[in-house]
Amino acid sequence: MLLPASADKITIQRILKVNHAGERAAINIYGAQIAVARRFFPVIQPELEKMRADEILHARIFRDAMPTRDTRPCRVMKFWSLGGYVLGLVTSVLGPQMVWLCTEAVEATVHRHLEEQLRFLERRDERLHAAILDIQQEELEHLEVARQRRSAKGVPYRLAYGAISAATAMMIWLSTWGDTSWMKRELAAGS
Repeated sequence: MLLPASADKITIQRILKVNHAGERAAINIYGAQIAVARRFFPVIQPELEKMRADEILHARIFRDAMPTRDTRPCRVMKFWSLGGYVLGLVTSVLGPQMVWLCTEAVEATVHRHLEEQLRFLERRDERLHAAILDIQQEELEHLEVARQRRSAKGVPYRLAYGAISAATAMMIWLSTWGDTSWMKRELAAGS
């Protein structure tokens, strides 16, 4: 079932807004983590800087895609940015294992979200689909690095992972005005 073109346009605009906002949050997560790592555990700083550079590029790609789709940045961008910075600061103060756990939880949640977007965009916006597919590959690299670096297990880490993942999913849902819910339903019905 294809949606009317106007509904597709609104959803594509929301995809751009949430992805751009998410990248801004990621930039701030890594920025805070780099600031702490520089002083207390510099061995992980280069990997964090590489990931942050990727996120800066991703944010630019989404921002550059906005004008041709009549889109502006998310209205709650400051909330995303502040939330990202606080999350990065808190996790980095708790040590390198929490830094990697944060990256793993955020990237796993984002990966599921991008999969839904890719299925939605496949026949609706080929250029945005291709851009997100490329970005997804780098996000999966971040996820893999985090999984390789994180060795800490146990209840506190499972709880932290769940909280970070749930907060990320909630921010995505709120920023798309629930479009992620009906995209899932539409995709399930079309399968």
